Amino acid sequence: MVTQQTGTDRWTPLDGTTNTRDLGGLPTTDGGTTVSGRVLRSDNLQTLSEADVRRLVDELDLRQVIDLRTTAEVLLEGRGPLREVPSVVHRHFTLLPERGERTDVFAAEEPDAPAPELTTGWAESLLPRQVAEGTEQEHPAVRAYLGYLVDGRDNVLGALRALASGEGAAVVHCAAGKDRTGVVVALALAVAGVEREAIVADYAQTAEVIDALVAKLATSPTYAQDMASRDVASHTPQAGTMRRVLEVLDELHGGPVGWLTEHGFGPDEQAALRARLREA
Repeated sequence: MVTQQTGTDRWTPLDGTTNTRDLGGLPTTDGGTTVSGRVLRSDNLQTLSEADVRRLVDELDLRQVIDLRTTAEVLLEGRGPLREVPSVVHRHFTLLPERGERTDVFAAEEPDAPAPELTTGWAESLLPRQVAEGTEQEHPAVRAYLGYLVDGRDNVLGALRALASGEGAAVVHCAAGKDRTGVVVALALAVAGVEREAIVADYAQTAEVIDALVAKLATSPTYAQDMASRDVASHTPQAGTMRRVLEVLDELHGGPVGWLTEHGFGPDEQAALRARLREA
């Protein structure tokens, strides 16, 4: 049964994550709200407990995981617990430039597959800081987020198409559930008609858990160096960052939905995604 949630109870506490929350309960411009139990956003799912898996699969009816990490991240972190659940489909849509040949990253994880080899330059491709051209005047975080829409455009669209399809619940995640996840979720919420400031507030809500989130990522060899290289404040999402990203899309494309339409995510697909987030 789909229920409505308030902004304060959208957090989904799990043993193995720090930044998991439901996209339900957000106000829309027509006076409605998004529904809960359809789409979750999260940080890395690598350390889920058995109880977490039971809750996600049995209680929340999780059917799909949309992974926005790079191939290097996925291979370095290894198989997460949800990879052992046959009813959960995993889809990979990296938003960052990859080095070398793209492969079926999840097939490479299979126990009987040959040991995966990371291509030359994998370290540089782990968490590259790409930016969009022509945005030199913008804050670095704004430039990086707009860069996702350039370098990762097809995968942004692929992730949204995946969210729009299927039954049960879906979770979209990256490492922190903040930057890459934040951009994809913001676009999805815009399609659903969520109020602009509610989209911004959802993005910024990660700041409530940023200390614990950075501490958790710092325990992983994959992310430890990145966490140690900057202070916590530099990892903290600022509402103004997402607000400005959406403003740039307004200025250049008539809004987030305009950007999607221009790049082939048209009215029918928008309606399907809206239905996932809005209709009971």
